[in-house]
Amino acid sequence: MIESLQGYFLIATPQMPDPRFAEKVVLLCAHNEEGAMGLVINEPLNDVLFADVCRSANIPVAEGKSPTLYLGGPVEVSNAFFLYSAEYQVEHFLKVSDSVSLTSDPRLLHDLAAGRGPRRLLVALGYSGWGPGQLEAELSVDGWLTLPAEDEIIFSVPDRLKWRKAAQRYGIDIDLFGDVVGSA
Repeated sequence: MIESLQGYFLIATPQMPDPRFAEKVVLLCAHNEEGAMGLVINEPLNDVLFADVCRSANIPVAEGKSPTLYLGGPVEVSNAFFLYSAEYQVEHFLKVSDSVSLTSDPRLLHDLAAGRGPRRLLVALGYSGWGPGQLEAELSVDGWLTLPAEDEIIFSVPDRLKWRKAAQRYGIDIDLFGDVVGSA
């Protein structure tokens, strides 16, 4: 039985060997014996708009401010995943923590187009996934730092600051991480 890291951040260390995850923060949404799934929360997409996602699903585009889209990871990048505050309810969802849920239910798009929806929202295209034992192997080579997730970092901290702020919350200067911590 593995200890689940669901609801934790994976914060890429300066030693991250995969350049796709350099300076990234991933919220782990699921983690069990079958593997892990999470969303990168600090890689906004500048070339795809929320209105494009609505149009591709034949959903009217809501007036007003649209949410930023993020690249959640390299898997299923044509699918939208919604991290949202748990006061909002949809039929099919995954409880990530007591305050955050995840869904890919298109009803959320309809509610947003109608001016309804969750109080806090992060929309990602694609996700980050690991097969059985893969994440545990990556964790053993200092590529990731694991820390409890915080809603404020997910939803309120500017994207360019999330990587450092997520570590600073726990007194860690992520830039110095490799100089201070090593493998024994």
